[in-house]
Amino acid sequence: MGLIHIELFATLDLVGQSPGGPDEDPAGFPFGGWQVPLLNEVTGAQIQAAYEGTDALLLGRRTYDIFAAYWPHQEEGGGGGFAGLFNRVPKYVASRGTPDLSWAGSVQLGPDLGAEVGALRERHEHVTVVGSLDLVQSLLRDRLFDRLDLWVHPVVLGVGKKVFDGGAVPTNLTLLEPAVTGPQGTVFLRYALAGGTPATGDMGAR
Repeated sequence: MGLIHIELFATLDLVGQSPGGPDEDPAGFPFGGWQVPLLNEVTGAQIQAAYEGTDALLLGRRTYDIFAAYWPHQEEGGGGGFAGLFNRVPKYVASRGTPDLSWAGSVQLGPDLGAEVGALRERHEHVTVVGSLDLVQSLLRDRLFDRLDLWVHPVVLGVGKKVFDGGAVPTNLTLLEPAVTGPQGTVFLRYALAGGTPATGDMGAR
């Protein structure tokens, strides 16, 4: 059974909108590209390592359009790095519209996301979800994921789409490895979906 693995960049107030540039998702958001000044060799190595074993990408429409306009035109010797990986593996697009699927290896999913994710688990070992906040909301709400990688950056924006904005349900997660802090204060957290729902208690009874 394959792994559904979400990769997300977020601020301290868990805004995940447009980390890489002002044109990613500009509607009503003045801070596009907020992640770029905080990138460094440590974070870059973490991100590279997070994609090891990926044999398919699962993308929302907006992220797919951004990737399709960029990655097919990049070249990396020997097929290594992100260009080699993204151009080589199948790309599955969750969209209610009719995206241009001219990027080699691209397939649009059907309307039943749960069934489609189940089929992807049967077909692939390690499906990585990149960005795609609207899609992530659905995956979180329906618990259609196995692992969540979250890079929390030391900035607070106060506006923008949030990682758990409208898509969260009570869910337990397990920290898979110790948190890693980069030289500029970015914290890398890797969680796995756990069973059950959060328990409650009474501090006064202790």
